[in-house]
Amino acid sequence: MQQSNLTLQKSRFGHTSRRDLWWVQPFLVFLALSSFIVYATWAAFQGEYYAYGSYLSPFYSPELFGDSPHSWFGPKPGWWPGFLPFSPALLILWAPGGMRFTCYYYRGAYYKAFWADPPSCAVGEPRKKYWGENSLPLIMQNIHRYFLYLAVLFVIVLYYDAWKALWFTDATTGEQSFGLGVGSLVLLTNATLLGGYTFGCHSMRHLIGGFKDRLSGKPVQQKAYNCVTCLNKKHNRWAWFSLFGVAFADFYVRMCAMGIWTDWRIF
Repeated sequence: MQQSNLTLQKSRFGHTSRRDLWWVQPFLVFLALSSFIVYATWAAFQGEYYAYGSYLSPFYSPELFGDSPHSWFGPKPGWWPGFLPFSPALLILWAPGGMRFTCYYYRGAYYKAFWADPPSCAVGEPRKKYWGENSLPLIMQNIHRYFLYLAVLFVIVLYYDAWKALWFTDATTGEQSFGLGVGSLVLLTNATLLGGYTFGCHSMRHLIGGFKDRLSGKPVQQKAYNCVTCLNKKHNRWAWFSLFGVAFADFYVRMCAMGIWTDWRIF
């Protein structure tokens, strides 16, 4: 029987036989994620215009320390370094940011868009080896499941913020009354999108029942697992909708607080 030795050669960066517009998707992902990072960083360092009446920007929630009525523990703490600009967002954004940065879907998206690892299927890479995530620094991506636990707490807090956004204080009497404003819907939609993204996470699916070989004998767990699986099927869509939803929620509250937009009361 005749044998032949096959030598695989690495193609040069960007080389491919594909004739479709394979570069469009990673380019759009690059633009979208870059825009979000720039806006979120700018908004986080502002430290103002993040609250408007009963509305609180999700970039600043929970407001552990701050000057707005939503602050849990009062104004800027005395231990805050004097050389660092103070913003309540800097105390909490690391948690939801860590959830997204280590997310399985986002990892696949930004590896392609920012690192060209690979640029797309069947397209030449700029490197000759596949390093994987089994060494520093990428092995740290495995802490994703722990960021998930924190993200669940943040979703609960954001739903509480959405509930508070349904109560309005009368400027004359100071009494609170139940109502609905456009901002109420914005904050509720944001919490729902983030909930769909968080509870459809791959790690959540494993936490609910993915570690078991058989769920047929546990109907409650089976039902919960099926619900998470249903969300997980569209995890990429939840990831993008929630990303722009949280940015728009901050932008909406900011515009109202600056007096540029009017928050229309529905009732």
